[in-house]
Amino acid sequence: MSENTSTGRLPVAVIGAGPIGLAAAARLIERGIEPVVLESGPSAATAVREWSHVRLFSQWSEVVDPAAEKLLAPTGWVRPDADAYPLGGDWVARYLQPLADALGSRVRYGARVTGVARAGRDRIVDADREAQPFTVHVQHADGSEERLLARAVVDASGTWSTPGPAGGNGLPALGERAASAKTSYCVPDLSKPEVRARYAGRRTAVVGSGASAFTALALLADLAQDEPGTHALWVLRRGISGSTYGGGAADQLPARGALGLRAKAAVEAGRAGALTGFRTAAVEPDGERLVLVAEDGRRSEAVDEIIVLTGFRPDLSFLDELRLGLDERLRAPLALAPLIDPNQHSCGTVYPHGANELAHPEGEVYLVGMKSYGRAPTFLALTGYEQVRSVAAALAGDHEAAARVELTLPETGVCGGAGLFDEGTVQDGGCCSTPTAPEILTVKPRLITLGVEEPTNSCSPSGGCC
Repeated sequence: MSENTSTGRLPVAVIGAGPIGLAAAARLIERGIEPVVLESGPSAATAVREWSHVRLFSQWSEVVDPAAEKLLAPTGWVRPDADAYPLGGDWVARYLQPLADALGSRVRYGARVTGVARAGRDRIVDADREAQPFTVHVQHADGSEERLLARAVVDASGTWSTPGPAGGNGLPALGERAASAKTSYCVPDLSKPEVRARYAGRRTAVVGSGASAFTALALLADLAQDEPGTHALWVLRRGISGSTYGGGAADQLPARGALGLRAKAAVEAGRAGALTGFRTAAVEPDGERLVLVAEDGRRSEAVDEIIVLTGFRPDLSFLDELRLGLDERLRAPLALAPLIDPNQHSCGTVYPHGANELAHPEGEVYLVGMKSYGRAPTFLALTGYEQVRSVAAALAGDHEAAARVELTLPETGVCGGAGLFDEGTVQDGGCCSTPTAPEILTVKPRLITLGVEEPTNSCSPSGGCC
């Protein structure tokens, strides 16, 4: 533990060396504040590396933070083609790892945060609480433990480590854990022979209705063309409606819209079946296969594998000794929750926000990035960059800058999503505009600055834009 207990001289603890955590460190340095970035994995962007085979819906121009770019410039870093769409692996290799390298010893790998509290104060104690620094408990890869002191905490640990279950009530379905050997919670990388062999010629249930589910269905449909016997069973908790496949060619995010159309084509061509209104209650063995059982008693056909893509949720366990103000539904900060409610908003209609909306009863604690959205799926990379710009300004005492909106978005929306859109291009169009060429897939969006006015161009709340 540091001998220097003067809170103002302590570093800011940034949890997670992903896109938003690294951008937070760059913003803090820009403000003359020293960060220490604690990353549980052995290198930067551990989570992104796990979906390195998936292409972002965002262009390079939309996934590089300006402060980070300034930090990279002296290293000879060359910015990638602004109009290209990177794979997750490209994002890591050409931006995130170089940024972490530029931050040097400020980034500590193999450092898993196991708890955060006020020094000498559990969550009950009021006396002199705000004057105490934070204690951050860290477990290192070799099993040793350390306690660090910090003046503030910025949690950018994301949600990747806690995927949603197959169960329709938010809990794992009965038997889901027992079927773990045949269940996956991420989009499969079929370029790997061992992964391809897992699904080739077999029946796979895909549970979920978002972009990741679309991606998995499209991949399995492509595999079915090469490998006879390959079939996907799409399990949806709702019925199929006009918004089930996203916005299609009129989607605010054209690449995602095209992906939804590919999923629709797979169903219509018979390469994927669909179970609608199916809320999974149990996963039962059927010989060497598995059967999904719905709450209403319906049973799926037997499948060999299950891919569960029902979203993610924040891990709040190591923050339990802090006084957080979280919405009871989304588990997002109270002031932020109504601005990102997926029942009302897509990523393109989220109100610009920063330190004020991210604040908690516990001062100088901020959840940023995807974790700040709780269970809402409408997060986008540029929103995260704007969050940490504002938070860094607030920690530097520049409250005018913290409150100022500096968010610029493409009119078609920018999301840190994932998709398959290497083939062709999509006509530029707003979320609700009429498309002129649905099979086309490249867009050069016009840039608009989002201010305090509510956007007039919005998407279906059930589909979102991410």
